[in-house]
Amino acid sequence: MNRNRFFLVAMTVILVLSFTLIAVPLWAASQEDIKKEKDDVRKMSRETLDRLYKLQPSAKEAISKAAGCAVFSNFGLKIFVAGSGTGKGIALDNKTKKETFMKMAEVQAGLGIGVKKFRLVWVFENQKDLTDFINSGWEFGGQTSVAAKAGDKGGSLAGAMSVKPGVWIYQLTDDGLALELTAKGTKYYKDKDLN
Repeated sequence: MNRNRFFLVAMTVILVLSFTLIAVPLWAASQEDIKKEKDDVRKMSRETLDRLYKLQPSAKEAISKAAGCAVFSNFGLKIFVAGSGTGKGIALDNKTKKETFMKMAEVQAGLGIGVKKFRLVWVFENQKDLTDFINSGWEFGGQTSVAAKAGDKGGSLAGAMSVKPGVWIYQLTDDGLALELTAKGTKYYKDKDLN
């Protein structure tokens, strides 16, 4: 009877050790991948903001005075009548310094062929809009088009596009700042894997 019990305990220990030796490296690799992906998004955000500040120096003051901002990199592909785009980004709360990693997805319809890359910088003047964006996301409908206008903000948000009162977007392309944002079926939401 003791021999059977010893055998059962020994087998259990071997199984637990085997599982640990297999599972821990897989978990660690996954954690390393997540850390690398977060670092890549942070780097993209810093590079995008640096580029924006060179193109539009007043944007630095506007963003520093805002409740926060969100920075996204998008890659899109369109072939004939269908197209889509994906992107990653980060929302930054200026008050708490908290980072929230996010994603964007875009679906397009209409004739065309091409690849587009661009970066977006969202500026949220008040905390409620920033919090709503982070927690509930944002969705542009079928054919939203927003033109650049600083309105009563003068030069501090020059080059930005007003999405709604207190929410602005800078769109950076390879050629510089875009003067019009076309958002067709674009959705922004939290990245469950990185948060």
